[in-house]
Amino acid sequence: MAEQKRPRIGIVGTGAIGGFYGLMLARAGFEVHFLLRSEYAAVKAQGLRVNSAVHGKLHEPQVHAWQDAGQMPACDWLLVGTKTTANAELAPLLAQLAAPDTRIVLLQNGLGVEEQLQPLLPESVHLLGGLCFICVHRSAPGVVEHQALGMVNLGYHSGPAEDTAARMAIVEEGAALFQQAGLESTAMANLQQARWQKLVWNVPYNGLSVLFDAGTTRLMANVDSRALIHALMEEVVQGAAACGYSLPAGYADSLLKATERMPDYLPSMYHDFAEHRPLELQAIYQAPLDAAAAAGCELPKMRMLLQALRFLAAP
Repeated sequence: MAEQKRPRIGIVGTGAIGGFYGLMLARAGFEVHFLLRSEYAAVKAQGLRVNSAVHGKLHEPQVHAWQDAGQMPACDWLLVGTKTTANAELAPLLAQLAAPDTRIVLLQNGLGVEEQLQPLLPESVHLLGGLCFICVHRSAPGVVEHQALGMVNLGYHSGPAEDTAARMAIVEEGAALFQQAGLESTAMANLQQARWQKLVWNVPYNGLSVLFDAGTTRLMANVDSRALIHALMEEVVQGAAACGYSLPAGYADSLLKATERMPDYLPSMYHDFAEHRPLELQAIYQAPLDAAAAAGCELPKMRMLLQALRFLAAP
């Protein structure tokens, strides 16, 4: 029997997330192509590095690096590591890079990100969401610092797969790619529930890290900030329930305990604010607030946090 051809994987947005997962997949023997902008020259010359507290110091000195999407080959899987603030300009690139039946995975935070892109993509592609549970940031062009974790869970959003079995088969195929790279990955039956679940952590820690200029260790050590984190978590759980997604009992408490075991971590929004980049306020805050309000549920603490972040982010 002929050996089945391994899929070609494209990374759109080779920052911390795209760089980490792309390098891990390349080291597992997959053909991985990286689309870059400002960091193209550095990655083309020096390759990619991941300094990992889990996997050690990793270096791929030569990678398939591209600056022009028109020259990059079509891919079977496209992993999108850009921030949601860049989604408006993303669809033409994805359509250009996708072959018929391509699987596009949005490795992005927040709610409603797939709904924003889906109408702009070819009907022949499969759109999936990816939820990354990882402590990672970029320290220099082509250099990623990986502090902890690395799990990525996948769920099917839309595309030509017509029934639940076909959709789950595609999601399991994607999870298997990450598993072959030595990473934990689960195929999720309900993508929207998984996105609400991820928001329970993202809503408090992203926003409060900016508001208080603090990482997770300081936020957890102070009795007032810890109480605020817990209250925000419980609000997100309440919003999810109003929208029809019941999260596990005691989920907020379990996340607090998990965060206590983590090394001190500055979430992605902290780095975006420090480097004067747009904050992902629409996907992480406004979209879930709107969804909850449409279901008759107000989340006042989360709305207040969004208002404070908008003030800080204003020109």
